[in-house]
Amino acid sequence: MSLRLRPTPELVATAWLKTVVGDRVATTLPKDNATWAASGFCTLVVAGGTPNLYTPLREPAIGVDCWAVTPQSQKPPWNKAAALAEAIQAACYDHAQIPQTLTLPTGYPAARVLSAYTTGEHRRIPDDPSSYARYSIPGLVIAWTEVPS
Repeated sequence: MSLRLRPTPELVATAWLKTVVGDRVATTLPKDNATWAASGFCTLVVAGGTPNLYTPLREPAIGVDCWAVTPQSQKPPWNKAAALAEAIQAACYDHAQIPQTLTLPTGYPAARVLSAYTTGEHRRIPDDPSSYARYSIPGLVIAWTEVPS
């Protein structure tokens, strides 16, 4: 018996964030910062949430970090990292774009995002030893459901 692939909070959050910041989001930061130095990068981790008890509605809380770097400089580019965090916050208010259906990787059914909001203001994370600028969004809640296939 083969298992059917199902959307996961990480897949849905990654797909939604890509609609906001482009193809510069993943669960880990690329090791080669030259690939994202010009644009910044976002990483995410599922931080919590509770699936609905009675309906197939998911509402994970996602921790998002927005990163920026200036190679060959010890000065973190704070404004570039903050701009990514602000773009994510603005997307939560873009009601013309929510709800929206997201295409997930091959083999997975689509997911329908019904709402997105943050649970706190993003904040600067100082003193990174690599001189990266980092802003952290403590909770991005994305309410979604799997699209029946």
